[in-house]
Amino acid sequence: MLVKLFNRPNCLLNRRNRYQLLTTLLINLISISHGIGIGWLSPTLRKLQLDSSVGFQITSEFEISWVGSMLGMGSVTGNILVGTLLSRLGSKRSLLLIAIPHSCLWILVYFAKSVEYLYAGRLLAGICGGGMYIVHPIFLSEIADANIRGTFSAMVMLSVNVGILLGYIMGTHLSYFTIPWIVLVLPIAYFVSVLLFIKESPMHLIRSGKYSEAERSFRYYKNIKDTDNINDQHRAMEDFDNMKAVLTKGDQLKDAITFKDFCTRPALKAYGPALVLLIANQFSGLFSMVNYMSDIFAQSHSTMDPNTCTIIIGAVQILGTYVTTLLCDICGRKLLMLVSTAGVAISLTGFGFFTQYAREHDVSEYSWVPLLLMSMDIFLGNIGLVGCFFVSLVEIFPVKIRAKAASMAIVICSCFVFVMLNILPICMKQWGISATMWSCAGVAAFSFAYFSVFLKETKGKSMLDD
Repeated sequence: MLVKLFNRPNCLLNRRNRYQLLTTLLINLISISHGIGIGWLSPTLRKLQLDSSVGFQITSEFEISWVGSMLGMGSVTGNILVGTLLSRLGSKRSLLLIAIPHSCLWILVYFAKSVEYLYAGRLLAGICGGGMYIVHPIFLSEIADANIRGTFSAMVMLSVNVGILLGYIMGTHLSYFTIPWIVLVLPIAYFVSVLLFIKESPMHLIRSGKYSEAERSFRYYKNIKDTDNINDQHRAMEDFDNMKAVLTKGDQLKDAITFKDFCTRPALKAYGPALVLLIANQFSGLFSMVNYMSDIFAQSHSTMDPNTCTIIIGAVQILGTYVTTLLCDICGRKLLMLVSTAGVAISLTGFGFFTQYAREHDVSEYSWVPLLLMSMDIFLGNIGLVGCFFVSLVEIFPVKIRAKAASMAIVICSCFVFVMLNILPICMKQWGISATMWSCAGVAAFSFAYFSVFLKETKGKSMLDD
């Protein structure tokens, strides 16, 4: 029974998938560390507002919004930087590059003398995240088999959410100055792992004309040994020959990407779903709320401890993205997106009504309701809008413009991250928490209607097809 299970093509422990899984786990060390940097902020912000033992305090909504939103500004920088360098440096060097700004983040946090140090640190964290969200999905799509690609891509956000939970716990229970030295171990371990154990993707090596290296890389990631049955080797290498033929057909000048390639019918049909995907991912509030979760619970009229609620939400996030890794390649991307957007719309609408009602009535007996509704929002949001976001975004675009278009889309997404992180605390202050939640719910409801009509299923799609 177990032997049959492990021999299934979509089993992650299948012999053929073994090195793909190992590679995914190693590169996600930086995803965990990035998640810690995101989750750490929520309880730490409350500490810096209430406690001056660190040496400085955050005293205004302006400072809070800018500490939060600098992550988005850094993401834009990281997107553009890595997006520009990816085709020149290759995936491996780009993976190494993103470890540097993230390491600098924790050094700045430790030596911070004022809020400006946190601005700079969050900017560097954003550069790491922006680069990671470019290189990880593209690299994994190039090394993973089609029947497990969705699972591996979803593991990126699963790792980030594991990090966010760790960040919530560390920020709540450990001292400000202890955390940086603990977390700094992760980017260092990641850098060493990538340097020693990760091979460049075969698709990049083919584009660079390094065909023998590309074949060795392909054999490594597909775990093809010289001792394997000769017929099995030939069948496996047919995929490599097909990949090489597709990526090398025609002369390079003729096949260079031009503006016309972005105006073809398949490309134009991809822009609408991609844009709505970006809007839904950010303006539904799923990511920005994670950064301010303790403040949201503090304003929800619940008597439960905000930091405890935040830690529970971190665990729910992990559960949501774990479910995505199980279902993404079984149920498909579209179904999970529809369930996700509908669930976010319903749960945020309910959260808004509860907080509105709680302004004029005693709801102390129902203090668990905000936690339940926000848990529903985060869980259902993560099984589609978060967990399937990158794999769907990469798969939507035609093969010729895929890397460029996905990079530009993620730059736009990072701009949206900056906007939402900046305006969310201001909206909660000016509009009130109820109206803010209803606005995010409206975005999710619109996205549900759009996806139900216009989003195409891309499960099992070959990365060589449009």
